[in-house]
Parts: sequence; structure tokens; C-alpha cells
Amino acid sequence: MRNTFGHLFTLTTFGESHGEGVGGVIDGMPAGIDIDVSFIQAELNRRRPGQSDLTTSRDEADRVELLSGIFEGKTTGAPIGFLVRNTNHHSQDYESLRGLFRPSHADYTYQQKYGIRDHRGGGRTSARTTISRCVGGAFAKLVLRQMGISVHAYTSQVGHIALENNYKLYDIESAERNAVRCPDSAKAEEMAALIRQVKSEGDTIGGIITCVVTGCPVGVGEPEFGKLHAALGGAMLSINAVKGFEYGEGFACASQRGSELNDVFINKEGTIGTATNHSGGIQGGVSNGEDIYFRVAFKPVATILQEQATIDMDGQSTTFKARGRHDPCVVPRAVPIVEAMAAMVLLDHLLMSRTVRL
Repeated sequence: MRNTFGHLFTLTTFGESHGEGVGGVIDGMPAGIDIDVSFIQAELNRRRPGQSDLTTSRDEADRVELLSGIFEGKTTGAPIGFLVRNTNHHSQDYESLRGLFRPSHADYTYQQKYGIRDHRGGGRTSARTTISRCVGGAFAKLVLRQMGISVHAYTSQVGHIALENNYKLYDIESAERNAVRCPDSAKAEEMAALIRQVKSEGDTIGGIITCVVTGCPVGVGEPEFGKLHAALGGAMLSINAVKGFEYGEGFACASQRGSELNDVFINKEGTIGTATNHSGGIQGGVSNGEDIYFRVAFKPVATILQEQATIDMDGQSTTFKARGRHDPCVVPRAVPIVEAMAAMVLLDHLLMSRTVRL
């Protein structure tokens, strides 16, 4: 099982949903970076459960313990170990699922691959393991911040309720002012109402997160098998419940002509830029200095509180009804996870491109 992400800036994660805790080891973090512990904790708080009635009611403080690699408030260049302890897991809620394969979960594939699985909340497949990604992403953001690079994501669609596919129409940072993390307050209320309705029916709903990177310099990414957009896509598709990724105009390109889609180069006050940004800030796999933007599609959470048909480990047909505390829509809590993965990809590729100036 591969548990390490990245090339030069790496994150190795450990832990399960119902174990003692989840954590990780960050390696390749540049030395001498000021560490803002309150910022790291704030990033975790954005992901934590129980933050509103739109999320799971599991009540975890998700307090991060930094174990190594920091001295007098700065990184030393040594590996950074961290741990977040689990304090509110109800493992008994999953006992009836020990011998079942839940629809659209990883129960069957893990059992077949390893011959053993942790049925409590999905074990290693649980979205709770994304805590480690948020911590790794927070450290990456601290470096990117020194370089003038920002990473902001927001909820752009829940079910059939969607924003315009143009991030420049919105004040992205205002997304943090509501529980849905949508920068359009009217649409946010509609999204919240839909999530509450779906939750009352014991069902779940999917959605889309849009992410925008500003300040990325030209030349980040490799031209063949290390393309920046491929790395971003791989990172996003590694997040639980993600089913799709597109950058720039994405799938809309298929219905357009080159004369409509080409980004014409212009002189922008002494620097080369483009008049439009249909390419999403990446051309030939390498950043071109324009904003990088992409969208990530999340499926409905697989655990629904309705009776479902399935198969048990003996191959016999049966039915079950899940218990426990689950998100009716994972999208609002996934916004910081998308940001974290993007930040780690960018820092890793910046280090590989040798364009880091600290």
C-alpha cells in the first residue's frame, strides 16, 4: 500500500478512522520557514466534523500535535511528525457491517486485495485520513505564502444548484462566511436547503469544488510525464469520493473551435501574458503565469441511512441499513482538502523546477 505523496516535498500518512488517531510525516520542508501553529489548526478546523448541521455530528476537536522538525518557531529541514488523536469514534455502530460488502464502498476490493479489512468506519479508506493531507497542505501553504502564491477553493455546485463557471464573478474568500463554502450567498442558502432535505430523507448528494491558484510563476511543471495539470489531476482524484477533474475550460473544449479557444499572447505592462485564460494557466504541462483554475467533482457519499440490498462475505444476498454519523454532502468539508492537495503539488513541483526563492 502506497502511503507517501510527492517527490521532493513528501507526505507519508498513517492511521484509521476508528484507531488511536491519524497523522503523518512531512519531509522536504524547506528550513527556516516561520510556523504559524494557529494557521495550521485553523486549516484543520475547516475540515473537522460537527461544524454545522450540514455535516456529520461526530464531535472531534482534531487538535494537531507537532512532534518534530520545528525549533523556536521555525522549520529545521528535518522531518516534521504530527498526530491528531481520535476521541469520539463509535465503533459499535459498524459491528453489523463486519460481514457485509457495502455498495460503492471499498469493502469488497480491500477484502479481495489484502484478505483483511477494518470494517469500523472504513478503516484506512475513511475520509478521516484526509486530516493528514490538510496538515501537509497547511505547511505547504506557509511556504507558498512567502512566495506570493495563494490557493483558494469554494463550493460551486451541490446537486443541480450551480454557480456560473467563471470564478472571476465571485469574491472567493467570502465563501468562508457560510457553512456551504459558496461565495454566492443566495446560492449558498439554496444549497444548504437541498443538503438538509437530502439529509432528512436519509440520502446523500454530490457536488463540485472549484479551485483557483494565483501568483504561480511561469515554468512550473514538466513537459512530458510530469505535467502540472496531470499532477493536480492525480492529487485530486486521490481524494475520497472524487469522480472527476477538469482544468481550464475542461470538457467544454470539446464543443469549441480553436479560433474560440486559443489564448492570444499580449504585452501586459512589460510582461508577456494572455488575453484570455481558457488554458487554465497551464500550457504544455507547464504553468504560464496566469491563474491556474480547475474543478473537482464529488459523488454522493456512499453511506446512506436507507435500507439497501447487498452481498455478505459468503456470497449470500442480504439487506442492511447503515447506522452512525455521516455527511449528507461531503463537498463543504472537502474544500480545504482540495486546497491542501493543490498546495502540496505546487510546492513539490516548485522545488523540482528549482524556481523556489525564499
